[in-house]
Amino acid sequence: MRLRFLVIDPDTDGDDCPALHLDEETGDLAVIGETITDPSDLAAIKASTGLKSCETAIIIPARMRKHILEALRELDDSSTLP
Repeated sequence: MRLRFLVIDPDTDGDDCPALHLDEETGDLAVIGETITDPSDLAAIKASTGLKSCETAIIIPARMRKHILEALRELDDSSTLP
């Protein structure tokens, strides 16, 4: 997988999460964020969508929504990826 950095939380010191990367070969997104550990939150996730042992549920702060949308719009406007 060849990952290209797209966006990081502007409120971070540049060395933290959350962040978003793009797999340039497949067009898949890699999301980095704080792991959800609260048992009731994990139970709610498992009840609605499931969570495989190889998967991790993460938190993306609300402040990141506009930055992620902007990065994805720019990607869609300029990309020839799948």
